[in-house]
Amino acid sequence: MTQLPGLLDTEAIRKDFPILDRMVHDDRKLVYLDNAATSQKPRQVLDALNEYYERYNANVHRGVHVLAEEATALYEGARDKVAEFINAPSRDEVIFTKNASESLNLVANMLGWADEPYRVDAETEIVITEMEHHSNIVPWQLLSQRTGAKLKWFGLTDDGRLDLSNIDEIITEKTKIVSFVLVSNILGTINPVEAIVRRAQEVGALVCIDASQAAPHMPMDVQALQADFVAFTGHKMCGPTGIGVLWGRQELLEDLPPFLGGGEMIETVSMHSSTYAPAPHKFEAGTPPIAQAVGLGAAIDYLSAIGMDKILAHEHAVTEYAVKRLGEVPGLRIIGPATAEERGAAISFTLGDIHPHDVGQVLDEQGIAVRVGHHCARPVCLRYGIPATTRASFYLYSTPAEIDALVEGLEHVRNFFG
Repeated sequence: MTQLPGLLDTEAIRKDFPILDRMVHDDRKLVYLDNAATSQKPRQVLDALNEYYERYNANVHRGVHVLAEEATALYEGARDKVAEFINAPSRDEVIFTKNASESLNLVANMLGWADEPYRVDAETEIVITEMEHHSNIVPWQLLSQRTGAKLKWFGLTDDGRLDLSNIDEIITEKTKIVSFVLVSNILGTINPVEAIVRRAQEVGALVCIDASQAAPHMPMDVQALQADFVAFTGHKMCGPTGIGVLWGRQELLEDLPPFLGGGEMIETVSMHSSTYAPAPHKFEAGTPPIAQAVGLGAAIDYLSAIGMDKILAHEHAVTEYAVKRLGEVPGLRIIGPATAEERGAAISFTLGDIHPHDVGQVLDEQGIAVRVGHHCARPVCLRYGIPATTRASFYLYSTPAEIDALVEGLEHVRNFFG
């Protein structure tokens, strides 16, 4: 078996993930290569969730009994862990949502309802890119339809990079918000944040970054990114489903209006009017995802103990090996950057004329879990003239042996379809 010397001890790490020992179809060992869709969960996270429900389950804030106080401490402690993980200047800049989609919708709606100078209206422009996940396309389309703002986007080069050749024409003095993905979930491309942020700042536009495919895989520093908002989700980074994060600059969160109304987010309420709690609670209406936040905190503890820099290096080596091995498969075309440079741990590809859904089904029969379809990034498929792709995506527990199994599986697919 091929080894990646000097990187993570995947044999030890895999023992923390019970599901990786599963046998599937006819006692085949599971080869899980669908991490861009969701990651698996270590025992440490599963134990934290179980312990919360067994010992601390109560609604947070306001309660004076011991369970409420303990649950509140765990929930707010998770906020502290997130703030440290992303190097946020203040814990009050960390808003819990149910996923990155809600975080991005929150930003779009805040700007649609905001007063000047943040308000998006018919005289303004919104900028996104052609490689976005639908979660960073549809909210801006809806905002554009409601306000009359013009929606613009950066196109893609043939090798899966953003085409910034016309950046001064795309981001103009009319631009109010530029929202883009840090790492593409379909192409794997790591985008040039600095160039985009610099141009946005020149014209006074706000910047929102979708870091859903970045936060699980590399060190995150929201201050270094110099964005105004950063969104990501917990379930892709060893945490449970149902928990997302929106980080926003403190002064923006103080000035912008809430998106959802209800309990928790108020200061005072009368039958005539209401005032709102300070951020982050202003944006967390109703009972929050308490157990999920506790689970995310445990996931952050787990990842931080290993080291995000080490995880990044490991995944780069795995991706580099995967690009090499996939290049040996006749008829396989990688959609996106052809090398491991400036790319994340996901590789989408086509295999001759075989439909990706057929590829995925035959691989599944061999115990190999990949993702097929347009990966909620249909404009990318339209750009490259393909109906869909097969995507293999890796994480800290991925091994060269799993890449070898994928390549062997693809040979089986080719033979199966003649």
